[in-house]
This record gives sequence, C-alpha cells and structure tokens, in this order.
Amino acid sequence: MRFGPVPITQATGLIAAHSVRAGDAVVKKGRPIGAEDAARLEAAGIAEVVAVALEPGDVGEDEAAKTLAAAVAGPGVTVEPPFTGRSNLHASQAGLLVLDEAAITAINRIDESVTLATLVPFKPVVPGEMVATVKIIPYAVPGAVLERALDAAAPAIRIAPYCLTRVAAISTLLPGLKPSVVDKTLRTLEARLSPAGARIVAETRVPHEAGAVARALREAIERDGADLAVVFGASAIADRRDVIPAGIEAAGGVVDHLGMPVDPGNLLLLGRLGDAPVIGAPGCARSPKENGFDWVLQRLLAGLPVTRDDIVGFGVGGLLMEIVSRPQPRDGGESADEA
Repeated sequence: MRFGPVPITQATGLIAAHSVRAGDAVVKKGRPIGAEDAARLEAAGIAEVVAVALEPGDVGEDEAAKTLAAAVAGPGVTVEPPFTGRSNLHASQAGLLVLDEAAITAINRIDESVTLATLVPFKPVVPGEMVATVKIIPYAVPGAVLERALDAAAPAIRIAPYCLTRVAAISTLLPGLKPSVVDKTLRTLEARLSPAGARIVAETRVPHEAGAVARALREAIERDGADLAVVFGASAIADRRDVIPAGIEAAGGVVDHLGMPVDPGNLLLLGRLGDAPVIGAPGCARSPKENGFDWVLQRLLAGLPVTRDDIVGFGVGGLLMEIVSRPQPRDGGESADEA
C-alpha cells in the first residue's frame, strides 16, 4: 500500500486518506476518488490530495476485517458487516464468553495493522451483546499479513451456553440465624440464576450438622434431580473437616478445593456428588454484590469445568469492591462468616 500526496490529476481511482472539501466538491475519507470528484476538486483549486494506492496482494480494510472476524468467531458468535475497517462480533445466545487468549495475543502480535479486542474472559453475555471487534488500522493490509493472522485465528471466541438449570439450595441453621436472612439469601440466589435460565428446584433448611447436610444433598440430587447444589452454611467453612465438607463426603461426594484468592469470597468450597457440582457458599454469597461465588457459579451453570488451577488463577484481579454490609471491613479485621 502506498500512502502520500499525489497530484489531483493522478488521483482517480485512489482512496482518499483524508476528507477533502473545496467549494461544492466533497470527497470523504476512506472513499475512492472518482473521475468527476477529481475534476471538481481540480476546478476548485486543489492541486494534490493525500491518497492511498493498493499494491498487488493488498487486501482492503473492510474485506480484511470481515475475513478475520469470521475466522475468530466460534459457536454462539455472529459477525456484523464491516465498516471503516472494523467488524464487530456479537453473542447470539446467553452464556459465558470463552476466549483463546493465546490465539488473540498471537493475532495482535503479528502486525500493528491488525487488532482484535474482546470483553474480559468468562463475562456473562446476553444475545446481541458485542463481545469483540476487529479493526484494521490502515486502509489495507498485505495479503501475507492477513494470512498469518488467519493461521492464528482458529475460532478464538465462543459463547458457552448455560446448560445446568436445576439448582438445589440447602441452608444450615443455628440458633440466632433469622429465617428472614435465609429468605433473602434465596431471593438473591434466584436473581443470580435467572439470567442463566436456571431455577431452584429443591430448597431445604437443615440443622448445622454433617449428617443433615449429607441427607439433604442426596435427596436434592437423587430424588429431586438437581444438577447443581449450593449449600449456605449458618457458619462459614473454616476447615476441610468442618460441617459442610464433612457432609459432602458423608453423602458419598468429594471435596475438590477449599478457599480461593478472591475477596470477598475467600471461604468458598467446591466439591461434587456424582456428576453434580456442589458449592459450599461463602458468607458474601448472601449479598447481591459481585463476589467470588459469582465467578464459580457462572462457569458451572455454563457447563465449564472449574479446576484448582482455575481457582488459584482468580487471584489476579481477585480483590473486589468492599461489601458495605460487612460487619468488619478488611482494613479493620475481617469477620470470617462474611468471607
């Protein structure tokens, strides 16, 4: 691609690098300069314009943007028509945005002329929401550059649709825990589930004892058909031998991980009973404000695995906003039951 000033007498068929206005003659930036346009500009006293000439093998900005956007779009993603070297990608269904971060970084490293920007990974999205944009910086790119980008593009952007929809909510009780607190907790959970099309199919309140938790879990999953269970403890989980992890194991389940580097959300437990994930909710899950519980719950609802590596990786960016309702703020001593 050649870029620079050219005599107006040689500008026909080239692309205007900048908008030009002279008298009643107007040529817009990025548009081809027609013979009539050139003649009118010359008649108005314009001797030269800054223009772009494509060279053999060059691919125009819109074509390049459209081609690369189509290559990175995976399941659940649609590509909008290009304009001014940009092609936007939108979610076609509700779910979580899943990205191949290595591929996206590789594309952006190929050449400064090619850029791909996305929302943050694992963001919940709704149909029609823009999730990424391809922007070609100059008016054209060499075909070889585009080919290198396409080689790295193997569908790097997809939407994982929500697939777990039947949720069990189990609350343990101790003296002093008001029923209204449990009621509010369930309403908050329902609000979290609603965007995913999920609902509470089994709601149980049991004593804060391992045996009671085990019975409630087995009934919710084996009898009521829940495909995910959330256990809200009357007291936060302090150890793998505490009531909720002991209850999961007594039911025949497995505790995969306790604790995570997200605050609020440190005291979350992740386990499973059969094929059903079980979350031991941290105290902050009673609040509607974003916390680590949301990150785990959303991935599980979308059928995505949550491994120990995933959880320990949450630490970067895991310090979230303070919850106003926390009895003791972080900088003055934390209440374990709120973590």
